Amino acid sequence: MKLSARDADAFFAHPDPGRSGLLIYGQDGMRVALKRQQLLKALLGETAEEEMRLTRLPGADLRKDPAQLLDAVKATGFFPGQRAVFVEDTPDAAHVAVAQALEDWAPGDAFVLVTAGALKPASKLRKLFEGHSRAAVAAIYDNPPTRAEIERVLGEAGLRDIPSDSAGVLADLAQELSPGDFAQTVEKIALYKRGDTTPLGLNDIEACAPRSTEAGTDTLIEAVASGQGGDIGPLVRRLQGQGINAVTICIAAMRHFRLLYTAAADPGGPAAGVGRLRPPLYGPRRDKVVRQAQAWGPDKLQTALTLLTDTDLALRSAGQTTPAMAVVERALIRLAMLSRTR
Repeated sequence: MKLSARDADAFFAHPDPGRSGLLIYGQDGMRVALKRQQLLKALLGETAEEEMRLTRLPGADLRKDPAQLLDAVKATGFFPGQRAVFVEDTPDAAHVAVAQALEDWAPGDAFVLVTAGALKPASKLRKLFEGHSRAAVAAIYDNPPTRAEIERVLGEAGLRDIPSDSAGVLADLAQELSPGDFAQTVEKIALYKRGDTTPLGLNDIEACAPRSTEAGTDTLIEAVASGQGGDIGPLVRRLQGQGINAVTICIAAMRHFRLLYTAAADPGGPAAGVGRLRPPLYGPRRDKVVRQAQAWGPDKLQTALTLLTDTDLALRSAGQTTPAMAVVERALIRLAMLSRTR
């Protein structure tokens, strides 16, 4: 039986042990893994591994020994409670073994959970579960998480006292990050707030959210945008010693100055422009970008972007003979000097 997105979410939260099994498949392995973890936790509880009520089988092994799945489904456990057999990364060729286990399944046997990558409509494994009266299939697509999914992740981490502005930032993060990265970020925030009874603030999220660029590159770009020309040379040489090349630095600078231009050119002003940025900015970093956009203004930022574009083209030119780091350093110093002009 095929489960719709709504029915699948309900099944993951409250699985029916009366069904013989479930197939979860999708292109994104992390999304599939997170749904599998949610279902097994809801079906078996927290102690399934310790009580040996969960058996794991590699899907590829079923082609060599198809009987092992049926044996695991029929096996009697040492501890009472629901049992499950989890078959991971199952190839389509393993459908024979899975079909035999589902055919011989009886009430009291272990629940059969099968995961797979992207399956075409003609997949024999997919057709097996779609046409089975006691089993179900759930397709996992690369869609942004729903509000209910975000709330579930936050609730499982123990984060409940969340003001509306912080909730909005977390919702934006969920749209921008992969499900695994978002879950790890939420777990990090929960650990950061452990023992702290104050509501979750923007500064707490800022301290734990992943950054998009290397910290050393961020420091260099901050020096340029703030007009600190004397710091540029040592910072460039430090990054060069870390193996970061000139093109990477130039691209990071272009990304930051495009962000500043987008904010500065907004009809509602830099603060409104920063508020519309995606991914969102918050806390001290948001305030810093607003100040920089106000200080530079759209005209100077347009000049800065032109200079950086020319520098990027020069770095990629086949006839370039000047050392690449020297080209970037000179351009960044010119930008720092430009920031001080009226």
